[in-house]
Amino acid sequence: MEPTRLSPAAASVRPASRKPGPPAFARRIVTFAKQCWRDRLSYLFLAPFLILFSVFIVVPVLMAIFLSMTTFNGIGFPRFVGISHFIAMLTQDFVFMKHTLPNTLKFAVIVGPGGYALAFFFAWLIHQLPRAIRDFFTLALYAPSMAVGVGLSVIWVSTFSGDRVGYLNNILLRFGMIESPVLWLQDPKTLMWVVIIITLWTSMGIGFLAMLGGLQTVNTELYEAGRIDGIKNSLQEVYYITIPSMKPQMLFGAVMSIVNTLKAGEVTTLLTGVVVTPNYAGHLINNHIEDYAFLRYEWGYASALSVLLLLMGYGLMRLSYRLFRTKEDE
Repeated sequence: MEPTRLSPAAASVRPASRKPGPPAFARRIVTFAKQCWRDRLSYLFLAPFLILFSVFIVVPVLMAIFLSMTTFNGIGFPRFVGISHFIAMLTQDFVFMKHTLPNTLKFAVIVGPGGYALAFFFAWLIHQLPRAIRDFFTLALYAPSMAVGVGLSVIWVSTFSGDRVGYLNNILLRFGMIESPVLWLQDPKTLMWVVIIITLWTSMGIGFLAMLGGLQTVNTELYEAGRIDGIKNSLQEVYYITIPSMKPQMLFGAVMSIVNTLKAGEVTTLLTGVVVTPNYAGHLINNHIEDYAFLRYEWGYASALSVLLLLMGYGLMRLSYRLFRTKEDE
């Protein structure tokens, strides 16, 4: 069978070439704009939050990222230096590598999980109390996070004062446990531990209240069903029923614990009265940022440290979301 031959007229007719359309990125923007216009009433209600979030969160973060790649003293025009600050941070900043980073990691490892565990433990203990006295203990544990400045200046500075009048020195001298007063806030060996103890004391904040509220939402019928299935003690109830039932509150508490841990630094300043502690014993990343921003006026390098702190916080929060995400989030 011979193939069908087209006539010369038909062969001369070629398919019309398609006109190239807009690129995919432009089509997505157009589609997004149409969706925004369709849901304009919803975006109108969201506008106040979006504006405030952009002004107070997005713009400062973008400015910090921009300044981290410049040299800027707050007066002259910023000069672009690329990633030089980040390289100098890891190769030339002796204080950062020897004191700031180890202190921050030590502080974060102890205070972060420690404060988080204490918040859950005390919330669980208070939840076991009768309702009549539960509010009193809740206020007693939450109060330190509200009056941290006053507490530091009145209670802790007096407690750890380096003379014989200091509460701790006075007690230890009376019992013969020390022969001379200890300079708790000036000795590099004790300063970091004092900071850790005080930060743990003030860690019962919003995360603690969220966990306490989450404990009250756990269905009590689950405990009865668990006993039928073989759960024998309270520890097993916490592991198999309580924690899985309050994952959103646990996630919120973890995020708040991370934020409180990373923003710490003012404690050492309030206790010692200086940004740079003796022998950098209590020097955290926030103290390093304050040192370069407000004492040396090297705002570009201080912004690079802030960006590093931001990346550390983002990584830890992603880890928390992975640990405590619910089935609906998967």
